[in-house]
Amino acid sequence: MNSRIIAVANQKGGVGKTTTVVNLAASLAELGRRVLIVDLDPQGNATMGSGIAKQSLTRSVYHVLLGEAEAQDVRLPSREGGYDVLPSNRDLAGAEIELVQELAREQRLKTALSRLDIHYDYILIDCPPSLNLLTLNGLVAAESVLIPMVCEYYALEGLSDLVGTLRKVRAAVNPDIEILGLLRTMFDVRSNLSQQVAAQLAQHFRNKVFDTVIPRNIRLAEAPSHGLPALAYDRSARGAQAYLSLAGELLSRLESEPVQPTPTL
Repeated sequence: MNSRIIAVANQKGGVGKTTTVVNLAASLAELGRRVLIVDLDPQGNATMGSGIAKQSLTRSVYHVLLGEAEAQDVRLPSREGGYDVLPSNRDLAGAEIELVQELAREQRLKTALSRLDIHYDYILIDCPPSLNLLTLNGLVAAESVLIPMVCEYYALEGLSDLVGTLRKVRAAVNPDIEILGLLRTMFDVRSNLSQQVAAQLAQHFRNKVFDTVIPRNIRLAEAPSHGLPALAYDRSARGAQAYLSLAGELLSRLESEPVQPTPTL
């Protein structure tokens, strides 16, 4: 079976997008799946959060997009995470300018991943928090989109923008792309506003909203500074367990057999 390619995207920043990519990848790996992260953000946070030093990279996803290297030769292992990473750093910021004159520039990532997708069950693409050529490459390569969002008023506006973007991508370049699900992140159960926005999401998007909710959690926030997914940093943390539950829910949606994450004793 070829891999399922999922873009994790939101045009609004600060919604836990990279945190979701890293921790979902580690959780899927924990459940026995072969996983690759594609870091399409020039900030390289998914790279660093996976324990890979972005400053010392000699090749990155930048070279893959420009056709100067093959993806299988650039990927690196996240030893603590149990998955592989197609890493990035600030070099990637220049890719947009250099790709503007190229043919099929929005297809570069899709072409690159087609050469190695048999090696993975899941490929998670960490898209930049804006609509640019890098994000477009991610949306063209993906079969579905996972949308992390904070349950705050302005988040709904950002969600509306992203849904509009997906309609355009579907009409123009990727007719098969669909929303896999909306993930409520950094959720504060004590906040009335969070509860109200969560209710609105459930009303409008129904079964597209994941049952799993990611709480605000200090251990989840600390883990990236150690270059570790939360499962490797503190397995018992509420945030780590929430992402393990998300992985189980995602597999139940996408695979025939329901998956129950093993609880921490």
